[in-house]
Amino acid sequence: MSEPTEPEKHLTRMLDPRSLRGLAHPLRIQLLRALRHRGPATASQLAELLGESSGATSYHLRQLAAHGFVEDDPERGKGRERWWKAAQQGHVFDESLYKNPDPEVRGAVELYLHEIATIHTQELSTWIGTRDEWEEEWTVASDISDFTLHITPAQLRELDQKIHDLIAGYAKATPSDAERVRVHLHAFPQKNA
Repeated sequence: MSEPTEPEKHLTRMLDPRSLRGLAHPLRIQLLRALRHRGPATASQLAELLGESSGATSYHLRQLAAHGFVEDDPERGKGRERWWKAAQQGHVFDESLYKNPDPEVRGAVELYLHEIATIHTQELSTWIGTRDEWEEEWTVASDISDFTLHITPAQLRELDQKIHDLIAGYAKATPSDAERVRVHLHAFPQKNA
């Protein structure tokens, strides 16, 4: 698997019912994540990385391509070797997906959300387990915080948008000494216990 040589694209895509159904499969989510984080790769390389068969990764990559999540990388590969790359670097949920009347879409929402929560948990656990391998400037710059606020839905939407806008400002330029940093945002209401 090759490391990205050009600055990462910061394009996002809005998930709609059709694209969500195309993405909502555990292996497809993992394939897309690997391409976004590690850069272009072949189905065989991804199969080895994810512990899958190359037949399975090839099939699911074609499904992702049919829904516009991945595309061929014509700058790589020789002959029959097909390289894939992520078409976007992120996606956002169309809020109407949560209340979609189609049971298949609601099932895809549930699968997708649970897979993303699992990935976030794994990434955080990996950071905690490997933080001593990083220079001190990275460990002290990292953050694992949580806050409990008492706000309205409108205020939560405003807070989310401000955070997204702030992150987008940092995503525009990549300094030469930059490392890939994952930022997870989880904001949800909670009943009093």
